[in-house]
Amino acid sequence: MQAAPLVDGFGRVHDNLRIGVTDRCNIRCFYCMPETGVEFVERREILSFEEIERFARIAVGLGITKLRVTGGEPLVRRGLPVLIRRLAAIPGVRDLALTTNGVLLEALAGPLYEAGLRRLNVHLDTLDRGRFRQIARRDDLDKVLAGLEAARRLGYTTIKLNVVAVKNLIEPDIVLLARFGRERGFEVRYIEFMPLDAQNLWDRGKVLLADEIIAILSREIAPLQPVPDPDPRAPATEYAFADGIGKVGFIASISRPFCGNCNRLRLTADGKLRYCLFALEEDDVKAPLRSGASDEDIAALIRSNVARKWAGHEINSSKFVAPPRAMNAIGG
Repeated sequence: MQAAPLVDGFGRVHDNLRIGVTDRCNIRCFYCMPETGVEFVERREILSFEEIERFARIAVGLGITKLRVTGGEPLVRRGLPVLIRRLAAIPGVRDLALTTNGVLLEALAGPLYEAGLRRLNVHLDTLDRGRFRQIARRDDLDKVLAGLEAARRLGYTTIKLNVVAVKNLIEPDIVLLARFGRERGFEVRYIEFMPLDAQNLWDRGKVLLADEIIAILSREIAPLQPVPDPDPRAPATEYAFADGIGKVGFIASISRPFCGNCNRLRLTADGKLRYCLFALEEDDVKAPLRSGASDEDIAALIRSNVARKWAGHEINSSKFVAPPRAMNAIGG
């Protein structure tokens, strides 16, 4: 008999689990983490592949069908294709994806593909080497571009580019990245800058809003039209260019919060379950996994976490409190 779905107190059904495999990263994007002085979780506190696989199997038994592997930077986790193969083999998983900065992708695109991965999201805020160094604090643009080309040649079914939209910074790249994606079959997703930088750099005046980007792309390339019959629970609102060449997406967490349709849970690399990217509370999964808890015990913990999920993050109100963890520790 199939278990009852994961439904919270607002009637939202959860079928999407994001899995952080490390809090470490090989670049230092200013909107995610400080350049120096970062304290990473000790390796023994990071969930093993066996623990991640077990948790994922239990979650899939409760109705989770979509898994996304994140970091930090997941490709710095040694042996990651082994985990991808294990996750892809779980009965009931219909969608498996990975989010990466792409720096190590050229060498790993093949092993990941062979392990069963077909969907990639690659962070790429700019095609300009100087701006890349300014944002990422590392000179790795050429490595990211080489990784994207390797993945494209291998035939990944979906490759999306994630662009964090910071005002007075990425405007020169908005059109260039969209054209880059149109030429290569990548879908560019513009993500409104969110308060997750752990350095208190965020304020609303630094957010380049989705409507501003839509206006720029419509004027400079071709009019944008909403994609018909969108998935109402997807975080990105998709648009197609009127000339029929390519699509772009917008994750407008600031100007168009989508909390009312949220279907996602997050498992951090150190074994904490979170019902929201901005959650102020989280449940410890690692201790039960390591102390002999039964699958039923873990399932009950997942249900309890979902049941307590709040209505939304309230970024646009005076009640908003930024989470104590930085983005690299939460998982994208």
